[in-house]
Amino acid sequence: MLALASIAIAGATLWGIAAGPEPLPPRAPADRPTLLLLTSLPLVFGEDFSLQGNGSPALKALQTRYRVVPISVADPAELAKGRLLLMAHPLAQPAEDLVALDQWVRRGGRVMLLADPALEWPSTRPLGDLLRPPPMFMDTGLLAHWGLRLDAPDERGPKVAKLGGFAIMTNSPGQLYGGRCTISSDRLVAHCPLGKGKATIVADADLLDIPELGAKADHNLDGVLQELADLERS
Repeated sequence: MLALASIAIAGATLWGIAAGPEPLPPRAPADRPTLLLLTSLPLVFGEDFSLQGNGSPALKALQTRYRVVPISVADPAELAKGRLLLMAHPLAQPAEDLVALDQWVRRGGRVMLLADPALEWPSTRPLGDLLRPPPMFMDTGLLAHWGLRLDAPDERGPKVAKLGGFAIMTNSPGQLYGGRCTISSDRLVAHCPLGKGKATIVADADLLDIPELGAKADHNLDGVLQELADLERS
């Protein structure tokens, strides 16, 4: 009996390791802190900006734990609206706004930046359309200022990775390098202390495109929510 019990305990332990962490529960509306959202991706509205079908799976997941406040630029007035910011493959920011963002973080702000060097997100808009997400993260010196280098993928296509302790599906993720930040073994995620604040950089944004990635992306948003929660607590 003792041997059987030991086997059962070992099996349960192994199953727990394989299953990964538990997804974070929703928060009551009154307990949801502000999450600023700066993105070029069609997360809040579809590409046609119609009133039907608005709200992507990513947005709905974020809204279970945050009061999501979309912003259009990273200037001081917009950043003053909150302490936590999700930048999901944003458009290139003017130099003065990058300075403002850096100062906001170093004074205690928390930012999660999804910087994709090879975006695979499908779009019906033609290349060059200002409303189409850029094909790559438009870095104008921000990552280098934070001690990071973002490289394009060696091979395009889906790839399993880790985010927030969860196994997730990415699509043509890049690789992060740098000595000032703690970088994951798969080079997908960098955690960077910056003054009184912190930045989490992820070298993929396609991970938010749940409808395109399918069932293998079941825990993608759990990983995003966990990383955001870690930033809140840090």
